[in-house]
Amino acid sequence: MAIRLAIVNDYEVVVHGLASMLRTYSERVEVVEVDVNAHPLSSVDIALFDTFAQSFRDRERIARLVRDPEIGKVVVYTWSADDPAVGATRVPGISAYVSKRLPAAELVSTLERIHAGDTVRLRDSGHGPLVGGDWPGREEGLTARESEVLSLITQGYSNNDIVETTMLSINSIKSYIRSAYRKIGVTSRSRAILWGIDHGFQPDRVQLTGTQL
Repeated sequence: MAIRLAIVNDYEVVVHGLASMLRTYSERVEVVEVDVNAHPLSSVDIALFDTFAQSFRDRERIARLVRDPEIGKVVVYTWSADDPAVGATRVPGISAYVSKRLPAAELVSTLERIHAGDTVRLRDSGHGPLVGGDWPGREEGLTARESEVLSLITQGYSNNDIVETTMLSINSIKSYIRSAYRKIGVTSRSRAILWGIDHGFQPDRVQLTGTQL
């Protein structure tokens, strides 16, 4: 029987990109719900929480997933072992952290192991690109990290806020900002925010289940 999966994040393009990545494995993992800035409504085996542009201070949202009796296990889909979700957001009851750098086949196998009760530890060097999924601005040539930083800027985060949220160094943040600005053709933060608003970099609010997917 296929694992019933809910995907949780604040960006519609992110949850749908991850659902699309898993589509060819639907006989093993059935995406029954995607939740954008919303809590799952369906009874699921696993809720997969994507950390894209999510503040590590939002522990209560993850804790609510853990407490929900309709959710079998909560898995955090994260960048690497040094992601803030692995440290600062560690909430009791999370079943596992899995890397965004896993190919789809490995991600499915890992979810099956977690569902079966195996202990799965995040092993990731922290280097290399995101393998699958989608993110705002990908069609503009933005990398997933550049998009994440630009999403936080669009939400009004300062550079220090972004450092606190992503646990990247201030120099890395400035480098991502420079490269993102160059790709989207802006030279100021105010222009970047306006561009982000116009191009889907603000959090959405969507909840789709069943045949709607």
